[in-house]
Amino acid sequence: MLPQFVLASASPARRQLLIAAGIQPFVYASGFDEDLIQIRYPPELVKALARAKAELVAPQFSQSLVLGCDSVFAFNGEVYGKPESNEEAIRRWQKMRGHFGELYTGHALIAPGGITRIQYDVTRVHFAQVSDAEIEAYVATGEPICCAGAFTTDGRGSLFVEKLEGCHTNVIGLSLPLLRQMLADLGYQITDFWTRG
Repeated sequence: MLPQFVLASASPARRQLLIAAGIQPFVYASGFDEDLIQIRYPPELVKALARAKAELVAPQFSQSLVLGCDSVFAFNGEVYGKPESNEEAIRRWQKMRGHFGELYTGHALIAPGGITRIQYDVTRVHFAQVSDAEIEAYVATGEPICCAGAFTTDGRGSLFVEKLEGCHTNVIGLSLPLLRQMLADLGYQITDFWTRG
C-alpha cells in the first residue's frame, strides 16, 4: 500500500506541477514563519526552510510522504523572497532586466518512519531587457508579488525570461526530476503515485 502524498505548501504552482505530473497531492500548508530562519547562503537557506515546513506537517501524517519546499532568488549577492510591495517589485525588475540570477528551491521529503531526504536545485534565469512600461504593467497584474524573485515562468513573467539554464520546473517551485530521484532514494517509483482513471 502506497503512502499518501502530502504537499506541505500553500503554493498553487507546486500543486499544479504535481497534478500535471500525474500526482494528486493532499495539500496541508505548514504556516511556518520563514523569518525564524536567518541563513544568507541560498542552498542552506532553502534546505532549512523546506525541512522546517515538512517537519511541522509530518507529525500529523505519520503514515504519509510529506514534501516541503521553499524557493529564493539570488541576484548580485542578494537573496530575495517575495517582494513586499509593488514598488519593491518594480525596483527589482529594473535591476534584473538584461541580467541573470539564480533560483534556488529546497526540497524536504519525509517518509513514514521519519526517514528524511533533503536536497536543493538551482536554475539560472536570464531576463530580457524589458522597458519600464513593461515592468509596471507586469507588476500591476499582481503576479510578481506572489513569487520569489518577483517573477514566474508559468504565467505572464515567462514573456520576460529569455533563457533558463537548469531545471525549468525548479523555477516554478518544485524540481520534478529531483523529486523523482528523492522518491527513488526512499524506495519508491514516481510512476506508482500516478493517479489512475
